[in-house]
Amino acid sequence: MSRAPLALAASLALLAGCGSDDEPAATKTVTVERTTTSSDSRPATVSSSLPGVDFDASAIYEKDAPGVVTVLSLYDESAAVGGSRGAEGSGFVLNDKGEIATNAHVVTQGEGAEIRKVDQVYVRFPNRNQVEAKIIGFDPNEDVALLKIDPEGLDLTPLELGSSDDLKVGAPVAAIGSPFGEEGSLSIGVISALDRTLESLTKFQISGAIQTDAAINHGNSGGPLVDFEGRVLGINSQINSSSGDNSGVGFAIPIDSVKRSLDELRSKGRVDYAYLGVSSSSLYPQLADRLGLPVDHGAIIAEVVDDGPAEDAGLRAGDDEIRFQGDSVPRDSDIITAVEGTEVRLDADLGKILEGYEPGETVDLEVYRNKEKRTVSVKLGTRPASP
Repeated sequence: MSRAPLALAASLALLAGCGSDDEPAATKTVTVERTTTSSDSRPATVSSSLPGVDFDASAIYEKDAPGVVTVLSLYDESAAVGGSRGAEGSGFVLNDKGEIATNAHVVTQGEGAEIRKVDQVYVRFPNRNQVEAKIIGFDPNEDVALLKIDPEGLDLTPLELGSSDDLKVGAPVAAIGSPFGEEGSLSIGVISALDRTLESLTKFQISGAIQTDAAINHGNSGGPLVDFEGRVLGINSQINSSSGDNSGVGFAIPIDSVKRSLDELRSKGRVDYAYLGVSSSSLYPQLADRLGLPVDHGAIIAEVVDDGPAEDAGLRAGDDEIRFQGDSVPRDSDIITAVEGTEVRLDADLGKILEGYEPGETVDLEVYRNKEKRTVSVKLGTRPASP
C-alpha cells in the first residue's frame, strides 16, 4: 500500500500521480454512506452524528462548486513525467483579486533540491472560462502553491477558509475537485483521523494532516475539503492505496498550515522553516521501562546531522543499540521531552512544535541524558531543500 500525491497526469497513464510515493502506513477508517457526483446531479441532505450539525451536501455544493477550479500544468518537453507533457489537478478561489490555492505538486516538477515550477499553468472554471495563471510561489514542505490570474471579466466565487484547530473525528466533510478529469465532482464522508504525518516533496514530514474517507482520487489534488458550512478545512493532497485509486483513506493539508504558507508566499514568494537537524523515534512506556528511564514519553534522537543546529548545541545520539519489540533502539541517546515548555509526547510532535518558530530563533529544549533532566538551548537553522 502506498501513499501518493493526487495530480492526474494528462496522458494515457491516467492513474499516474506526480512526485514519489510515500511509505505505507496502517490506518483505520470510519465508514459512512457517500456519493460522488458531477455538477449536474447532487446528493440529498445527509444526517450527521454530531449534535446540532445539519450536513446538507447539496447546499454545500451549490455554495462552493463555482469557486473550485481545474488546474492544468504543462511541463517543458525535456522534463516530461512518464512521457506526459502535463498534469491536471484542482484548486479553489481565495479572493476576488484572482488568487488560487492548490498543491505544490500540481504545479512543480521534481523533488527536493531539484524541484521547480512547470512551464505553464492554466485554470479552468466551472463556467468553462479558461485563463493562464502565474505561480506566485510554492511551499514544497507543506505541499501548497499560490497562483494568480487576471480577474478582469470573470465572476469569481471565493471560498471561505475555516480553521483546523478544533476538528473532531466523525465530523462530516465534503471534497470537491476533478478526479480523473471529471470536473466539479463532489464526494462526502467524515474526518476519519487527525494529526496524521505525510511525507512532503522535500522528504521532510508534513504534520497534522487530516484523514478522511470522502472519496478522493488522482485529479483531486489541490481541491478543498470543506465542513458542513462549506468552509475550507484543508487541501486534498494524498491517498493511501494499494491500487493507486481511492480506498477510503485520503489526506488533506490542514488549512491553518495552508494559511501560513499562503501568507508567506504572498509576502516573499517562499516559506522558510526552522530546522533542528535530528531524526528521532517515539518513546513509549514499555520502552521506557526497558531502558530504565524516569520519563515515558518524548522523541529519542536517532541521528544528529553533521554541522547542524542540534550538533552545535551538543545534542547527541547513542552509539549503543538494543533490540526491543523487533526494533533497534539507541540505548543512551538524548530524549527531547519539551520545547519551550510544550510537551513532546511523540517524535512527530517535535517537528509540529518547531513549525511555530522561525529560523534564527533560540529555543530551550527539555532533554533527558543519562536519566537526568537538563535544559539545552538551540539556535534554530533554516530547513534545507532535503534531509
